[in-house]
Amino acid sequence: MKKVIFFAICLLVAGSVSAQGYYYGPRPVRRPPPRRQSDDFYKVRVGIAGGLSIADAYSAYNAGYSTGSIAAFNVGLTLDIPIAYPLSFAPEVLFSQKGYTAQTTDGNFTQRSNFIDVPLLAKFRLSPFVNFVIGPQISFPISTSNTYDNGFTQTAQQNYSTTSDSPVLGGVVGVGFDLNRNVELRFRYTYDLQETNDNSYYIPGYRNETWQIGLGFKFQ
Repeated sequence: MKKVIFFAICLLVAGSVSAQGYYYGPRPVRRPPPRRQSDDFYKVRVGIAGGLSIADAYSAYNAGYSTGSIAAFNVGLTLDIPIAYPLSFAPEVLFSQKGYTAQTTDGNFTQRSNFIDVPLLAKFRLSPFVNFVIGPQISFPISTSNTYDNGFTQTAQQNYSTTSDSPVLGGVVGVGFDLNRNVELRFRYTYDLQETNDNSYYIPGYRNETWQIGLGFKFQ
């Protein structure tokens, strides 16, 4: 008898629950709102970046000297600080190689220099996936090496080996494409506004310029 009563109670409870679902309908499932791309803009993000460079030089005073390009690289740390959409401040600290090949009356030589570049960039988001950067850059020389061909005498090599140890002011302009939330494809052009040598008589005011392509990895 007890089993019959217990079974009847279970049937009544099940029927009550079913009736509530019938009259009031199923309970709505609350889902979080979809994440918007612009939500990521207001987060300070650090990252690393690196890539290849095509380095060259131009003369501000003497177009008669011709230079050729060399392959180089750059790598370093990045920071993205939102200001107000679509503007953010994007400073970086990069180890960067620069240089050129030159044809002179004494022979041909190749110069390769190492710098610590500190670009201070304004970053404008043109769309959820495309950005534009522009700003000044301060370059701190670390070391320079020259490679001479057989036409250079020992005296001529000394004339072309002088370089400046002072910081160099330059500029940067570029675009970036977000491949996903954490990876960016970067294209940059950098140029110096000051000479990088101390002997303008032999080296006619060469100023570095580079075309860069690379990847940036962003972290929260």
